[in-house]
Amino acid sequence: MQLIAHNPSHGVYPATSDYAHAMEVVAPQRLLFVSGTMGLDEAGKPGATLDEQLALIWNNLRTILASASMGVDNIVRLTSYLRDASFVEANQNARLAALGGRAIPTTAIVAQTLREDWLVEIEIIAAA
Repeated sequence: MQLIAHNPSHGVYPATSDYAHAMEVVAPQRLLFVSGTMGLDEAGKPGATLDEQLALIWNNLRTILASASMGVDNIVRLTSYLRDASFVEANQNARLAALGGRAIPTTAIVAQTLREDWLVEIEIIAAA
């Protein structure tokens, strides 16, 4: 499988170093679509803070990916649902840390329909 980022230099606003306008996945054999994943521990209890929930989310995503013999390097698309717009920077920093700075297509949406104690939800698409 080959991943090719597409960031046209003309006709669209420039991509930053941590952002990809599009990701072409050449010859994947498997695709994994992961439901929105919450910052909940094994008992279903949410982390007390935004940082705790982000850490739980990424741990949960790693566990889900591992169940399909994949890892974070297989993530090709990510959507974040944030309870509050002020969570954007912390969410971005957690994503960059988890992906080792690798840029993938991402979208962040403020979704006030999340339960009050669920601060962030992340869904991904992975390919292998």
